[in-house]
Order: sequence, then structure tokens, then C-alpha cells
Amino acid sequence: MQASNQIRESLAQVVAMRQKVVDQPDLAQALHIVKHLQAQRFTGTYQDLLQSASYAACANFFLEELYSAKNYAERDAQFARIAGALQRTFPQQVVTTAVALAELHQLTEELDLAMALNWPLQPSLPREQAYVRAWRAVGRRDDRRWQLDTVQQIGQELGYLTRKPGLLLMLKMMRKPAHMAGLGSLQNFLEAGFVTFAGLARNNGTVSSFLETVKARESAWIARLFDAPPVTCATELAQTLALVATDTP
Repeated sequence: MQASNQIRESLAQVVAMRQKVVDQPDLAQALHIVKHLQAQRFTGTYQDLLQSASYAACANFFLEELYSAKNYAERDAQFARIAGALQRTFPQQVVTTAVALAELHQLTEELDLAMALNWPLQPSLPREQAYVRAWRAVGRRDDRRWQLDTVQQIGQELGYLTRKPGLLLMLKMMRKPAHMAGLGSLQNFLEAGFVTFAGLARNNGTVSSFLETVKARESAWIARLFDAPPVTCATELAQTLALVATDTP
């Protein structure tokens, strides 16, 4: 399958999943809780990086563009619209990274929806316990590992691509045409990713250090959520969420 078709197919699956919850308020609320809690967990896990002069921009990019509870529908639609042009215009490594990003987005939405479908109905159950139950009901350990491995792969590729002469300049030159064509959300995402990783790439070793930290901490959470005693896991999750000064949904 051509790269552009792979991108469109992944994003079409994401649209179909969104449609599934449109007329199901309870499912939509459960999905919102899952996404909001995961964003809070990420913020709590990476408090040090989010406050670091070296890593704050990159950690915020991950939080806003990969772990956020916000709706990416506009960006996804724009991504699908330019998939063919992206394949024709950019080097193969950029196209491969775009395909990986689309596939990652699809899997992330699948797992989040599966969590929502398995969300316990007891209103008195603490959200941390509900999250652990839903996680274990869904299972799919290999998919969780693939999700993390793909985040690592995309991060490594961005770090490499930002060092290639001309790519960032080409992207910046596309800014005005992209906004005039109604592709502003996608342009902002791509430019933010390149600029963020370019800043890290200028300091030798910082991209690898950042990604290794993410891999170690996320691997530990995956193992904990699957294997630790449920009460222990829920308690540690509650402690991490308590570090975040945001309102609960």
C-alpha cells in the first residue's frame, strides 16, 4: 500500500472510532475521563522534564500532541488531505515518519476507546482503580509495547531529520500557503515538532537522553499497570496524579 493510502486509512479508522461515540454520551464521558487521566499521569510522571530548561519544550510537545485529551479532528482531516502531496514532496524518511505517526494515532485511539468500553460503571469506584481495571480488561500488552517503541522511533527520526539541511526551512516556507489552504493546524503541529526537536538536536545527546527517559518511565508504568497488585498500582497512580494541580473531569 502506498504511504499516502496508509495515512488515509489510519485516519479514516480514527474518524470511524470518533463517530462510534457521538450518540453514546456515557461512552463519550468514559473516553474523556480516560484521556484526561492519561494526560494528568504524563504530567505527573514528567514534572521534572516539564520544568527543565533543556527538556521543557520537548516534554510539552509530547504532552500536547501525543498524550493530550484535546480533539485532533481538524489536524487529522488536514493530514489526510495532504497525504498525497506529502508523499510526492518530502524525502522518504519524512514520509515514513508520517506513516508511523498516523499508525500510532490509530492505535492510541483504539486503545483509548477499548479502555472506555471497559470502564467500570460503579460511580463510587475511585478513578485510579477504575483505570487499572479497564487497562487489565483490555490487555494487549504487545500493542502497548509497540505504541512505546513507535513513539521512540518517531522521536529518533525527528531528531535526525531536523539536522538535515533545508527541511526546516522548507517547512517554514510552507507556513503562509498552508494557512491560506486551510491547513493551519497541521502546519502548526509539524513546525512545532521540527522546531522542538531541532532545539534538542543542537545539543549532542539530549534527544537520546530525553527518549531514554521516556522509554524507561513508560516501560515501568506498562509493567506496573499489568503486573503490580491492583491496589498498589492504583495507589501509585493516585500519588502521581496528586502531583498535578488541575481539575478532575
